Amino acid sequence: MTNREASPSSTIGFAGREIPRLGLGCMALAIEGHPRRETAIGIIHAALDAGVRYLDTAWSYYTPGEFDGCEQEGERIVRDALASWDGPRDEVVVATKTGYHRTLENGEYGWAADSRPETMIRNAKESCVALGTDHLDLLYSHCPDPAVPYEDEMGALRQLLDEGVIAHAGISRASVEQIDLARSILGDGLAAVQNKFNPAYRDEEETLRHCERLGIPFVAWSPLGGYLEQVSMTRFVPFRQVAADRGVSYQRVTLAWELQLSPCFVSIPSAQNTMELADDVAALGTRLTDDEMDRLGRLD
Repeated sequence: MTNREASPSSTIGFAGREIPRLGLGCMALAIEGHPRRETAIGIIHAALDAGVRYLDTAWSYYTPGEFDGCEQEGERIVRDALASWDGPRDEVVVATKTGYHRTLENGEYGWAADSRPETMIRNAKESCVALGTDHLDLLYSHCPDPAVPYEDEMGALRQLLDEGVIAHAGISRASVEQIDLARSILGDGLAAVQNKFNPAYRDEEETLRHCERLGIPFVAWSPLGGYLEQVSMTRFVPFRQVAADRGVSYQRVTLAWELQLSPCFVSIPSAQNTMELADDVAALGTRLTDDEMDRLGRLD
């Protein structure tokens, strides 16, 4: 195949800004198992100080039942971290999501889709309040809701774009067909597609390549296998071997591999401490050899 891998240190045009292709996924800072609030804010500060310019949160990043009004706590953590950071706020893209809520039943945490247009629009405006802004940089539809026609979800994003509530729209957990439908409704307003991608989940439908053909950034959630998810680690064995040869972590090798797969790839690993964060950011400066990429696998 033609070698289309991009330099891991390259940036990407994203939601109206030029940013590094590695951001910070903020889910782990607010859902069950999260660190203390001041620690979470410190991690965001450390990420921004290290050059990260994309923070990814959601209306539904909170721990149900933790305290009164816990909904949107993830957004409020991002707001407070930015308000107390002394760097250039206008360089930072803050993305949030609508259409997904948390559940707590019989002591079990879960998620539930609610992508009715009225819910998406209401939650988007609530996100503006929680994030302390008059409009959102980027709003994703968090997931397709089987109870709602996808064109209705996209119509809600279109309305939010037209009203100026959001500057850019994105979609998540989307198929190739849904990407095309979203693009037909949102046009240039569609700024990103956020799908799951990691060594154990390699995008069998090839939505990454479809985004590449369309010139749309592909944002990988769960790039290291997922937070609080059970994943098979078999596919990570070659990454551990390359990492051992290099004397670095397999997480760094994994992120570097992903960034070299396509120039439209953006990765948003989470971190619960500054050591994890520093290791993630180091992937931007890690260039794998052709032999290493062959060992780990390329896209067909």
